Amino acid sequence: QVQVVESGGGLVQAGGSLALSCAASGISSSLSSMAWWRQAPGKSREFLATATSGGVTHVADSVKERFSISRDGAKNTVYLQMSSLKPEDTAVYYCYAGAHWGQGTQVTVSS
Repeated sequence: QVQVVESGGGLVQAGGSLALSCAASGISSSLSSMAWWRQAPGKSREFLATATSGGVTHVADSVKERFSISRDGAKNTVYLQMSSLKPEDTAVYYCYAGAHWGQGTQVTVSS
């Protein structure tokens, strides 16, 4: 049974940094890609970044100056490093791996 679990969310002041982690378990091989998305209240889910097992990454233009993604392919773990956070980054952050969504982790940025 595949499980996708995010961690690292919380409350941070504007301008601060936060690192999220996502671990996928129940998978016998290295996932070809893992991705981060987010959903703010009243908005649709927004793609943020993806990383392949081979180390290829892509970050959405809207956040590429502030967010970065990294991957531990051997462990099916992906990280999202966020800096210079803004109140508009407040959202539930989701990991997508192995065709499964995690439960999400809340990130709240105070002004």
